[in-house]
Amino acid sequence: MVRRLAALLLVLPLVALLVLVADSPLPPWVGPGRDAPTAAVALGDSTMSGEGAGTYEPGTDGEGGNWCHRSLKASIHRVKLPVDKVFNLACSGANAEQVGLTDQIRNTEGSQARQLERIAREYRVTTVVVAVGANDDPRFSDVLNTCLQAWFQRRTDCSTALTEDWRGRVERMVPKVERALGDIRRVLRDSGYTPRSYTLVLQSYAAPVTPDLPFDLQNLAGCPLRTGDLRWVRDTAVGELSSALRRAASASGARFLDLSKAGLKHEACAGGKNPDTEWFTRLTVDFEGLRDEARVRHAFQESFHPNARGHDQFARCLTEFLSTPARSASCVSDQEGNLSPMPDRD
Repeated sequence: MVRRLAALLLVLPLVALLVLVADSPLPPWVGPGRDAPTAAVALGDSTMSGEGAGTYEPGTDGEGGNWCHRSLKASIHRVKLPVDKVFNLACSGANAEQVGLTDQIRNTEGSQARQLERIAREYRVTTVVVAVGANDDPRFSDVLNTCLQAWFQRRTDCSTALTEDWRGRVERMVPKVERALGDIRRVLRDSGYTPRSYTLVLQSYAAPVTPDLPFDLQNLAGCPLRTGDLRWVRDTAVGELSSALRRAASASGARFLDLSKAGLKHEACAGGKNPDTEWFTRLTVDFEGLRDEARVRHAFQESFHPNARGHDQFARCLTEFLSTPARSASCVSDQEGNLSPMPDRD
């Protein structure tokens, strides 16, 4: 009898709790319906938008001041995923703040994370791929511009001066990328997603140039950069940038795809007389843009970015990576010369 009374005393609070929960209204579901169409979304800067690949989406090729240069040939459109729709929110020149939650406007567009939020409420987002950080403290495009000026002025390698502060600039970038990734997770959480309901990938950058190029292309016909600067960009700058992004991904719980060696032997000008083997644009000039005051500032914008062939290869590697359980991997050429992910050892 005593045992039965004790058991009853234990059960009654549980029953009361179940009744209380059953009588309480559930919070409204804010995410997409179970039968909503699925989607993959890309966020980030020029390497993700498709700068250099051409065939830009209407409205992103300077119209109304929008220079996001989102290409229909960008890697996100080449990735093979079982989704109903693909969205490319990346914008050339974007930094981590613009990818995250911000009121800042660039290229006439606002926060990419807020754009993701609108998509996440209508579509069931399964995959989010991000490439960002180079336009923050590292200012990688400015690095190449500075090195171009060093070639024009026939002065010492620009990398000599850049090396002194490069690592510090890369380190200052890391928390900004972490915040951007955190904002993406926050947006999806507030839209009803759990961390396991989608995959978040941060990818790094490939070296667009190499010191191993024909001398007769180390000029305005191809790649006007000094040999020491080409070597520093390929062997030091890109690698340190990638290592820092790896740490940002790990701190944010994101998967990481290392592209730092992805362009090996396919960099701009590496093909010599056969540019069809290259995955990056050489020095590219929009001569029509030089005649237009509104476009002249963007006449060189496509230079030293992945071209359509490069985006095809990046997409190939990303497709394979997403089909594996690996938390991180590096894109390297296989025996057939195509990029494949090599899982990193923990």
